[in-house]
Amino acid sequence: PRYRPDWASLDARPLPAWFDRAKVGVFVHWGVFSVPAWGSEWFWWHWRGEHRADYERFVRRRYPPGTGYADFAPHFTAHDFQPRQWAELFQRAGARYVVLTTKHHEGFTNWGSPVSWNWNSLDTGPHRDLVGELGQALRESNIHYGLYHSLLEWFHPLYLADKENGFKTQDFVFKKTMPELYDLVLKYKPDLIWSDGDWEAPDSYWNSTSFLAWLYNESPVKDTVVVNDRWGSNCSCHHGGYYNCADKYKPGTLPAHKWEMCSSIDKLSWGYRSSMNITELMDVATVVEELVQTVSFGGNYLLNVGPTKEGVIVPIFQERLLALGRWLDTNGESIYESKPWRVQMENGTHRVWYTSKGPVVYAIFLIWPQDNILELSSPVPSQTTQVTMLGFAGTLKWQKSPGEGLLITLPYMLPSPLPPQSGWTVKLEGVK
Repeated sequence: PRYRPDWASLDARPLPAWFDRAKVGVFVHWGVFSVPAWGSEWFWWHWRGEHRADYERFVRRRYPPGTGYADFAPHFTAHDFQPRQWAELFQRAGARYVVLTTKHHEGFTNWGSPVSWNWNSLDTGPHRDLVGELGQALRESNIHYGLYHSLLEWFHPLYLADKENGFKTQDFVFKKTMPELYDLVLKYKPDLIWSDGDWEAPDSYWNSTSFLAWLYNESPVKDTVVVNDRWGSNCSCHHGGYYNCADKYKPGTLPAHKWEMCSSIDKLSWGYRSSMNITELMDVATVVEELVQTVSFGGNYLLNVGPTKEGVIVPIFQERLLALGRWLDTNGESIYESKPWRVQMENGTHRVWYTSKGPVVYAIFLIWPQDNILELSSPVPSQTTQVTMLGFAGTLKWQKSPGEGLLITLPYMLPSPLPPQSGWTVKLEGVK
């Protein structure tokens, strides 16, 4: 069908199936903000937009007098950026898709945008096409490629002029942000467009519906591309492809619409911070818990890392990603291509979560029961019920519990001074 440039028509487009099947993605926030590597990726805004004293003090102490934000760009070198190594890491992390920031709210583009003169990764800084290089490496690894793109730019003169006019003019949209979106699609043929920076103006200002109608009707990715819901101040959680609703969104019940939760290993920032402390990072147990909760509620989980200005994903981020990947090596059968079950979590406790594939039900439990007996009250067993544990050979003994459900005898775990891994999966066949 031809899609019209209105939400009634665009929202009726079926979401390409690969996205729901994928479940797990990695988000990458990388740009000129990786140079000061302090505070967050909103560095320029906090410093020059809000004139925060802590940011002004930071620049005064570390940089020569008269330093402006543009002076950081030559130090964004990407000297150590090896896209194939990144792709291998993301693959080992279990990611089925990767989303890279092509342009954050600072306006610096990680490719040679023809409408971002001298403020892009070809003209200055790395002198490389970062978007293209990573895309090629991911495609070689069969990982879907998503492009994050900010509609607004905090300090772009055309944007500030449109804003001054109450968004009645659209010079910035037609001379800057739209040409870039079309360029990204035609040049890199992304599987996903992760729009952001939409919140100051409605979709009519951003020309969103016209762009999406072109994307779905004419573009080279019209049948495969997936988009999120950040296309105007009136769109979030209402219009677009799948819903983000808000950063680190946790719905609490099963949403009716496909959604994604984006989260960051560094709890305080999406971009790299050189001063981060281990206590400010999510541990593996928390990452697994977020993933399991998200997928049980029908969502995808997009986990963020911020590389350094040289293009290094620091070892602690690698360690978290690889630990997630090892967990998925064992338990991925309950995650990838799964569907929400009729019950998402056991009795309102956050300790056991369910997913399903056809008649098979998976119960993922996050805390190992002290007596080695796992009690599940939601599944109804039958004569043919069989219980196994992912990563463990053989079947598990079970009996009907006195009330509803079943009692499962888990394999004996050797006592260990170390906390055990987080999250195990029992596979239930022949239950209702």
